Amino acid sequence: MKAVVFTLGCKVNECESDSLIAGLIERGYEVSDKLVPADLYVVNTCAVTAEAEKKSRQTASRIKKLNPNAKIIFTGCATQKNCKAFADKSDKYLITGTFNKNKILDMLDETGVSLSDPTEHFEELCITKTLRTRAYIKVQDGCNNFCSYCIIPYLRGRSRSRAPEKIIEEINAVKPKEAVINGINLSAYNYNGQGLADLIKKLQTVDCRIRLGSLEVGVIDDNFLTALKNLKNFAPHFHLSLQSGSNAVLRKMNRRYTAEEYAEKVDLIRKYFCDAGITTDIIVGFPTETEQDFNDTLKLIERVKFSDIHPFPFSPRSGTVAYKMQDLPQNVKKERLNKLLEIKAGLKKDFAKSMVDKELNFLFEEQKDGYFVGYSENYLRLYVKDFKPTDNICKVIVKEPFNDGAIAKIKE
Repeated sequence: MKAVVFTLGCKVNECESDSLIAGLIERGYEVSDKLVPADLYVVNTCAVTAEAEKKSRQTASRIKKLNPNAKIIFTGCATQKNCKAFADKSDKYLITGTFNKNKILDMLDETGVSLSDPTEHFEELCITKTLRTRAYIKVQDGCNNFCSYCIIPYLRGRSRSRAPEKIIEEINAVKPKEAVINGINLSAYNYNGQGLADLIKKLQTVDCRIRLGSLEVGVIDDNFLTALKNLKNFAPHFHLSLQSGSNAVLRKMNRRYTAEEYAEKVDLIRKYFCDAGITTDIIVGFPTETEQDFNDTLKLIERVKFSDIHPFPFSPRSGTVAYKMQDLPQNVKKERLNKLLEIKAGLKKDFAKSMVDKELNFLFEEQKDGYFVGYSENYLRLYVKDFKPTDNICKVIVKEPFNDGAIAKIKE
C-alpha cells in the first residue's frame, strides 16, 4: 500500500506530518511527502492566509487526478477553521482538526467529520520519521498572543509545552545531523516553569546541529544567548518575527515591542554571533499602514540588514480583530510587496558577499543543476561541486554569490 502525507504551511505542520509518516511506515505503508499516485492521502492543511486555505481545499482536485478512488484524510488548521468546506466536497473523506492528530492513524478506515475538543496539555505524537535532511522537532503548540491579524490562536488553542526529556528522547531516537526546534510560538515554551533558555541548556547533551524555528523579540536576552553559545553545535540563524517597522502599525497589530526594541535585540544577537543569519516575516498592506508606516519598515530593514526577508500581503482572516478593519486597495499592497521583493533579492546577495572567504559548515540536502546544494549553519544556501554526497556536515569556504546563495568549495 502506498500513502502520501502532504503538508501545507508551517514547520510545526511538518513536524506533525513527519510523525504521521513514521506511523504509516510502521503499519507497512510505502510513504511519500510529494503528491504522487497512492492509495491513501493525508493532507495537513494551513489557514494562515486565505490563499493557504484555498490551496488546502484545492488539494482534493489534485489528488483525484492521481487516483480518483483514493482515501483522503484532511487535517490541520484549515479544517479546524472551516470543516464544512472540505466535508461538502465528498462524504467519503475523513476530516479532523488541529487536536488529537495522534489518533488519525487509528481512523484510517473512517469517514465524516471528527473534530476533537481543545486540550490543555501537549499531545505526544509518534517519534518522527523525516524524509528530509533535517528533522523538525515539535516542542510547543498553541499561542496566547492574539495578534490582531492572526487566526492561529483560535485554531491551535492556548500555549502548551513538551517535557524536555521527551524532546531529548526524540532527538536521540531520530539521530539527525540537524534538529530544528519548533513550536507555534516557540518563544512561549514553558514546561513547569522551565523556559526556552532552560530547554536549550538541557540540549547540550544531544549530538547534532541545533537550529531554532521562529522567535519573538521578547525571548532575546543575555541568558538565552549565552545558553545558545554554550551549545556544542548551534546553528546561528535567528528568524526573528517583525511584521512591521512602524510603531503605529505594531500597536494595531497587538505586537508587544517597538521598532527600536527590535533593532536593539538584533544588535544583542550580533554581539554573541557576529555572522548570524537574521531573517524575518513582514506583512505589507496592514489595514492602517500609511505610506509613512511603510517607509518606517524600509528604514528598519536598512538598519538591521537582514540576511533574508519573507514579505507577504495582509490577508483578512474572519474571526480576527483586523478582519473588521478597512482593507487597503490591492494595487497598494501589490506595489509595496514588489518593493520588498526587490529588497529581498539585494539582502540575500549582500549577505552572501559578506561570507566570501569565510569557513562555514555545509549540510548537503539535494542535487540541482549540477550542484550539491544545502545550507550553512547561518542559513546561507550553498552550491558545491566536486562533492561526494554524505550525511555528514562538511567544512567549506565561500567563494562568490550565486543564485539565491553562494558557491562554496570543500575545505581541503
